[in-house]
Amino acid sequence: MPPEDLLEGSVLTRYQRWLGETRGLKFEDYSALWNWSTERLEDFWTSIWDFFDVGIHATRPSRQALGYSEMPGAQWFPGARLNFAAHALQHDDIDGDSAAVVGLDESGRQTTLSWNELRGQVGAVTDWLAVCGVTPGDRVVGYLPNIPEAVVAFLACASLGAVWSACGPEYSASGAADRLAQLDPVVLIAADSSRYSGSIHHHGDAVNALRDQIPSLREVLWISHRGAPAARGGDPLWAEVIAHPAEPIFTPVAFDHPLWVLYSSGTTGRPKGIVHGHGGVLLEQLKYLGLHANLRPGDRFWWYASTSWVMWNVQVAGLLLGATILAYDGNPSWPATDASWRIACDHHITVMGTSAAYLLACQRAGVRPGEQFDLSELRYLGSAGSPLPPSAYAWVYDAIGSHLWLSSQSGGTDIASGFAAGVPTLPVRAGEIQARALGVAMEVWDEHGTPVVATPGELVVTQPMPSMPLYFWGDRNHERYRAAYFDTYPGIWRHGDSVTLTRMGGVIIHGRSDATMNRLGVRIGGADIYEVVEQIPDIRDALVVGVEQPDGGYWMPLFVDLADGAELTDALVERIRSAIRTRVSPRHVPDEVIEVPALPRTLTGKRLEIPVKRLLQGVPVEQAINPAAVDRPQALAWFAARPPQQVRRSKSR
Repeated sequence: MPPEDLLEGSVLTRYQRWLGETRGLKFEDYSALWNWSTERLEDFWTSIWDFFDVGIHATRPSRQALGYSEMPGAQWFPGARLNFAAHALQHDDIDGDSAAVVGLDESGRQTTLSWNELRGQVGAVTDWLAVCGVTPGDRVVGYLPNIPEAVVAFLACASLGAVWSACGPEYSASGAADRLAQLDPVVLIAADSSRYSGSIHHHGDAVNALRDQIPSLREVLWISHRGAPAARGGDPLWAEVIAHPAEPIFTPVAFDHPLWVLYSSGTTGRPKGIVHGHGGVLLEQLKYLGLHANLRPGDRFWWYASTSWVMWNVQVAGLLLGATILAYDGNPSWPATDASWRIACDHHITVMGTSAAYLLACQRAGVRPGEQFDLSELRYLGSAGSPLPPSAYAWVYDAIGSHLWLSSQSGGTDIASGFAAGVPTLPVRAGEIQARALGVAMEVWDEHGTPVVATPGELVVTQPMPSMPLYFWGDRNHERYRAAYFDTYPGIWRHGDSVTLTRMGGVIIHGRSDATMNRLGVRIGGADIYEVVEQIPDIRDALVVGVEQPDGGYWMPLFVDLADGAELTDALVERIRSAIRTRVSPRHVPDEVIEVPALPRTLTGKRLEIPVKRLLQGVPVEQAINPAAVDRPQALAWFAARPPQQVRRSKSR
C-alpha cells in the first residue's frame, strides 16, 4: 500500500478534493473516478484545463470541450488558442534563478540553465528562426543528442508555431533522412558530437550527409558541442545565436496546431510521421505527469532517453509542472551498470524514469543501488519501453528501497502518453501496471470484439483522447492512419498490444500483438533492417522477430536464407552487423544471426514475423497461421520444432 504522505499529499488527491469543492463530485475510489473520467469525457478534460490553470496562458471561447467525437478526427476544444511553450516557460511562482534544465554527460561535465536563462535562449533562437523566414507550420528538425540545447531548440520552434522533429545521432544519416526528409524541413539544428560509452563520437560528416539528403533545407545551425564543427562553411553557430538573449514571444495557435512529429517503427516500409498537436500534448502531459507521476514544482526529473524516443518529449513536458529536468548525454550503464543510480544520487533526483531492460540488467548484475548510494530523495521510479516482470518488482523494493513508488506503464509514441499508468493512491502489485489512466477508455477485447477481464486480449480504446495523432505526415485521406489503428474495429482504436485487465483493475502487458519489435524501450520495425540486409548478395531472404521471454528478457534474432553457394561465416555475420549498425543504428543490430533452410511468406509475398514469433514461443502451427496461406508451409516446421532455448543453442554467430 502507498505510504500515508503519498495518499494524502499527492497531486491526484488534491485534484479529487478540488473536484469536490468546485464540482460537487465525490468518488469512493480510483475505479469510480476512472469511470467518470471516461463516461463524461468533456467534463473530465474541462476539469483538467481548469485544475491546471491552462486558461492563464490560453483562451477558450467555446465551452464545448469535444466538438466532434468520432475516431479518427475527434476535435477538441474548438476555437481555443494556446502555445505549449508558453505553458512550459511561464511560471510566476518559480524563482527565475533556480535551475530549469541541467545538462550532464558521461565525463561529469555539467551545465545548468536557470528559468531566466532558458527563456532568454529560447527567445534568442526564436528570433533567429524568424529572421531565417520560419513561420508557423514550417518544419524545423534536429539531429541532436540529449543536451540542453535540444530542449531550447524545441521550445523555440514551438513558441513560433513551427513544427519540431528530431532524431538522435544513434541514427545514421540515411536512417535520420528516412524520417526527417519527408517533412521538407527548412532548418536543421545539429550537434557536432556526442558521448557514449566513454568515447566522443563526431558527427560532422553525418550532418553534412544529412544536409545533402534534405534538399528543402535553407539553414543548418551547428551546436559546437566539443569542438569546431566539421566542414561548416558559412553556417551559423549556436553560440552566436544565443549571445543575445531575448524574452520569447509566444504565437497563439489552434488547439490542434501541429507541435511535433514523432515516428513509427517502419514495420512495413518508410517510418510514419505521427503528428501531435499543441493542446492535446499539453493536456495529456499535465494529466499524466501531474496526476499519474505526482510531478510537482521543484522536483528534479530525469527520464533516460534519446531525442528519438517519445520519453524525451515526456521529460521536456516536465517543465509544464515546474520541475527541473536533467538532460543526459551518454550511456546509462557506463562505466558500470550502476551508473544511473550514481547520477540519481549526485543530482538529487526525485522522479526518475528508465527502461525495463535497464532494471533487468541491474538485477542480473547484482547491483544494490540502495546500499551503494543515498537514494532517499528518490520517491518515484518509472519503467517504460517493455513489460516489467514480477521478479524485477521484488528486486526494486529489496535492492533500492521500500520507500519507492515503482510505476510501470504502457502507452507510447502513438499518443505521447500512457494508456495504463501508475496511481499514487493504489497499491503496487508485482507484474502489473496499477490501473488504466484517467480519461483513457481502454478495454481488452477477445477475437470476437467482446470485452474481457482476466483473459488476454487486444488493447483497444473506445473513446478519443486529446493526444491521439492529428494525422500521419503526407497521409492523404488518413488512409495509413486508419489502417494503423482502425481497420480491425472501425471507430475503435486497436493498439496492437496483447494485454490482460485484472479483476482488481490492474493491467498486464504481454507484448506486441503485431510485427513491431520493442527493444531497450525503443520500438523497432523490420523494414529498416531488411533494406540493409537485402543489399548483401549472400542473403536471399531475411526475417527478424522480437521474442518476449518468461524471465523478462528480450531476444531479437535475424534469420537468413542464404544465396546458393554462400556460407554463414564469421566474416559474413560481421558484415551484416556492421551494415545494420552503420546504416540504421546500433539498436537495430540483432542478438544473433541464424541460418535457416527456407523462410516462409504468404502467398502474396508478405513476411510472417508474427506467426514465426508465436512458433518460437511454443504456439502450435495450426494456431499460429493457416499453412494453406503460406508459399512454403514446410518451412514452418523448422521454427515449430525449435523452441527459443533450442534455437539459441543451435549454430549461430
